[in-house]
Amino acid sequence: MRGEDREQARLFSYVSPEQRVPAEHPLRTIRHLANRALRALSRRFDRWYATGGRPSIPPEQLLRALLLQALYTVRSERQLMEQLDYNILYRWFVGLELDEPVWDVTVFTKNRERLVGGDIAQAFLGAVLAEAQQRGLLSPEHFTVDGTLVQAWAGQKSFQRREGPPASQADDDPGNPTVDFQGERRSNATHQSTTDPAARLARKGKGREAQLAYQGHVLMENRHGLAVGATVTAAEGTAERTTAAQLVRRLPRRQRRRTLGADKGYDTQGCVAALRRLGVTPHVAQNLSRPGGSAIDARTTRHGGYAISQQKRKRVEEIFGWLKTIGLQRQTRYRGAARVAWMFVLATAAYNLVRMTNLLGTGGVS
Repeated sequence: MRGEDREQARLFSYVSPEQRVPAEHPLRTIRHLANRALRALSRRFDRWYATGGRPSIPPEQLLRALLLQALYTVRSERQLMEQLDYNILYRWFVGLELDEPVWDVTVFTKNRERLVGGDIAQAFLGAVLAEAQQRGLLSPEHFTVDGTLVQAWAGQKSFQRREGPPASQADDDPGNPTVDFQGERRSNATHQSTTDPAARLARKGKGREAQLAYQGHVLMENRHGLAVGATVTAAEGTAERTTAAQLVRRLPRRQRRRTLGADKGYDTQGCVAALRRLGVTPHVAQNLSRPGGSAIDARTTRHGGYAISQQKRKRVEEIFGWLKTIGLQRQTRYRGAARVAWMFVLATAAYNLVRMTNLLGTGGVS
């Protein structure tokens, strides 16, 4: 029998969004873990909101919406609001009823800026890690550190001289003129981006294209590959080595000695000495082509744990791969160091939630 093609929808629906989401859907576990982390931040939220006045967007809903943006690679907040308007799965995850109006994108952006000022992203990452610690998913002794470039939301044409005449421009298109940089030496000492002054011209290696970027850093525990620390700095030559020690200092103090794996870019006398002063054994890859030789000698390399750290440290690239292909961190959509760092840390927390979901299994968790 041929089914009837109805052109008019029913007036009422008796199936709730909760019933429409499959019991084994991975977002159920992610939402459960995220909600437990958000409850731990409730008092912090209270300090950032007035007791009276017009109600704003609940910070819990705002953060869950931003998590969705990272989890599903939604390229803009305007598109995120559009998806929330008709996507039942998104509404269920954020906590919006089917007939509840979606926020205006400018209101959403202003409320997000309030959380940026409160450094909520780092607190949320810490709350997610507390959940991982409670479930025995964190290694207390063995870690890996690495950095990557996050392309800035600024073009090469915006990289202009701080002082003096600008590069020659053709008037073929006043809104997007042709800029001739040929024969001009450009460096961060003499030039600055007019679009994002905090961005720096950098390249990851020899022969690579230089681009305006920030430096993203991740500290990973080696047992399950969870990110236990994340931050963003200016893209400078020594940023990776300096930040490595700073990320290690944030870890809880322990009596037993820790190990820290890293690539050969961290193989310098200063970096190795700084880590040892912190009670950390530097399992850094040897840079034998470095003038003066490697700062890592046989006292470290002769132990079996060194080889294991060199094997495990490659897993940090999985974090960077997810952040760049899924989490919108290949090129940031924000300007200014504070906003870029905030979104990088939140995307790292989203990665941890995905990783924990895979480790715990989908469906409901206790």
